[in-house]
Amino acid sequence: MAPELSIITINYNGLQDTCELLETLPLKDERLEVIVVDNASKNDEATLIEQRFPQVTVIRSEKNLGFAGGNNLGIKASHGKYLFFVNNDTVFKREKGIVKSEKYASAFQPLIERLESSKKIGAVCPKIRFAWDDNPIQYAGYTPLSSITMRNRSIGFGEPDRGQYDKAHTTPYAHGAAMMVKREVIEKAGLMPECYFLYYEELDWSMMIRRAGYEIWYEPACIIYHKESQATGQNSPLKTYFITRNRLLFNQRNQSRPIRWLTTLYLIGIVAAKDILKYYIKRRPDLASATMKGVFHYLKN
Repeated sequence: MAPELSIITINYNGLQDTCELLETLPLKDERLEVIVVDNASKNDEATLIEQRFPQVTVIRSEKNLGFAGGNNLGIKASHGKYLFFVNNDTVFKREKGIVKSEKYASAFQPLIERLESSKKIGAVCPKIRFAWDDNPIQYAGYTPLSSITMRNRSIGFGEPDRGQYDKAHTTPYAHGAAMMVKREVIEKAGLMPECYFLYYEELDWSMMIRRAGYEIWYEPACIIYHKESQATGQNSPLKTYFITRNRLLFNQRNQSRPIRWLTTLYLIGIVAAKDILKYYIKRRPDLASATMKGVFHYLKN
């Protein structure tokens, strides 16, 4: 019997996080298949995951394919009608601590029901809360990106969860930390764009899904907890480089020509220039260099 739901997560030197996630999933449920793509971790973490979780399908890539490439590898190996893409640094938990859930329905059924409530709905995200302190909200949907500044905000970010965002609604973009998509949507919209490698690919994919005629929804009946940026660090040169380059790339791929030119000038002439100056003042030449490389590689390519 083919599984109803395929859960796909990427592991890159994150064995502990990945195992903590897997421990909170109902692995014994036959309606579920779990796929871990090991994105060329330095050590053989794929074998360790296989040994500890024999119910899980583990795919070892000898090359780091990035976020989109790793997920696409998982898509090609999956069989579910629905695909749930989830960061390895997330967990499902109850109020009194992380627990292993044996109930498939309680964890994922709200997302599936939202997808099935309309043929127009192609993707859905749960409420995402941070996995620290009092678990403030990280995501309750997104606002649209400004066409010139390329800025938007995550609704509810940093707020205590008092139930103020407990109503489902449409959102322009899915969140890469946790999103469920119908297989038919991927067949129509295409796989995740691999040109980004890290950051912005879920925003671009959201645009592809919407251009294919589907809506994206936020469903608060499902909650997941996110440790956030365990793999890249909050202020790392790697993150700074890809945010700088990929913001420009996203603009190029998704905006019409006149707006695209204005936005490119703004992002390079004002945003990048300001960031470089700020990093030098803060004595972070590594971040200034990463910003310059991001702009250079975008222009070069």
